[in-house]
Amino acid sequence: MSDQIQEFLDIPKEFITEGRQFVNRCTKPDRREFIKISQAVGVGFLVMGAVGFIIKLIHIPVNNILVGGA
Repeated sequence: MSDQIQEFLDIPKEFITEGRQFVNRCTKPDRREFIKISQAVGVGFLVMGAVGFIIKLIHIPVNNILVGGA
């Protein structure tokens, strides 16, 4: 019974130690890496926005035809 309790109490300890190791291993991105990440995110926004706009352009007329322009 005490082994189960000990195992249950070890889980948060392991989580905290692994979290500390992860944070210590992380580094702040340098200027070049930050610009590269920002460009990738910007391109993603543009692509997703364009896809959404195209779907909206197609969806509205098709929906009006199917519904009958209610």
